[in-house]
Amino acid sequence: MTAADEITFDAFEPSERADPYPAYRRARDAAALLPYAFGDVPVTLVTRYEECAAILTGNDWGHGYAAGISPFRDTTAAIPGSFVRMDPPEHSRYHKLVARGFTPRVMAGLAPVAGQVVGELVDAALGRGELDILNDLAVPLAVAMVPVRLLGADPADGALFRAWQLAIARGTDPDSMLGDAEVAARGAAALECMGYFARVVAQRAGNPGDDLLGTLIAAVGDGALTEPEVIGIALLTLVAGMETSINLIGNGMLALLRNPDQLRLLRANRELIGPALDEMLRYDAPTQFTIRVALRDTVVGGHEFRRGDGVVVLTASASRDDRVYPEADRFDITRYAGNRPARRHLGFSLGIHYCVGAPLARIEAEAAIGALLDRAPALALATGAVQYRPSLIHRGIVSLPVTL
Repeated sequence: MTAADEITFDAFEPSERADPYPAYRRARDAAALLPYAFGDVPVTLVTRYEECAAILTGNDWGHGYAAGISPFRDTTAAIPGSFVRMDPPEHSRYHKLVARGFTPRVMAGLAPVAGQVVGELVDAALGRGELDILNDLAVPLAVAMVPVRLLGADPADGALFRAWQLAIARGTDPDSMLGDAEVAARGAAALECMGYFARVVAQRAGNPGDDLLGTLIAAVGDGALTEPEVIGIALLTLVAGMETSINLIGNGMLALLRNPDQLRLLRANRELIGPALDEMLRYDAPTQFTIRVALRDTVVGGHEFRRGDGVVVLTASASRDDRVYPEADRFDITRYAGNRPARRHLGFSLGIHYCVGAPLARIEAEAAIGALLDRAPALALATGAVQYRPSLIHRGIVSLPVTL
């Protein structure tokens, strides 16, 4: 038997949730491509960097739903305008419109807003003498920046946004790995969220405004979008935007607190904040994997794939590949610094599905982490036990209490 035949892939088991990376390493060391099954769907796991990057950037790969060839269930099929599972040219049309809300000019205007929100949240934490980095900082910051600032929602509805976002994000895992209650919660949250944004869109129809939602509403007037598509894009923005930034801050701060030498280094060299964020995204990414389908017969890593074959691109495994990153399991905030930085990580994916909201996630993380470095010099973990949410695609912790 080959090593690929002998390996048991267990990174998705609940027992591995706290640290799936040794399981990723075992799979990666066995083979670049491993047979697997999501329920009754046979797929191939892609474990190494070169093969993952080739699939994410290759024209032979996509999602295949429009062509009717995907073996995966489309969790966004009932959501008009949700382009995360689309292929060109449909994907290109939506992506171009949404990207208008994330231009460098727009992001430059949002940076001071994030700084102000973080300042107020840290002020309140210092007044209390305690802080949960997830629930007292990352979550309210994401609410303020995504549904409120980008989508014009009511800040008083923050608890609703968080509940919907968590239910829908959990529901993006394969149905075979979800319980009936989780599938039902996903559907209910999506319906409630779309109903909410339908009301917001209707209220703003005569005066769209200049935020992302306003840009999308204006596109309805131009005939480029329909109102249901605007509502679907709003839902996608809410879930993807909040989930990514919250978990980047949580996972990144946990890595810093567990590696005090790197925390001290970043305090002493604040110009390393950018490289540090890249290392956080490589080391413990908010998104662990994505799926793709062969759009035509093709070859990757010496293996022949037929049109319609499905793969699970283990981006979190690829970002720990020692073939690309020396001492890949070591958290090193200088890895992306200097004139010869490391290879581009897959924390925000690659290719046409590269995270359109990546600039905003970085702005939020830099503001939150920077404020903690500046204003809490004695910052330390208040617990040794960290609980992770059950989601597989999205990696995030439940809470992160610290002493100040």
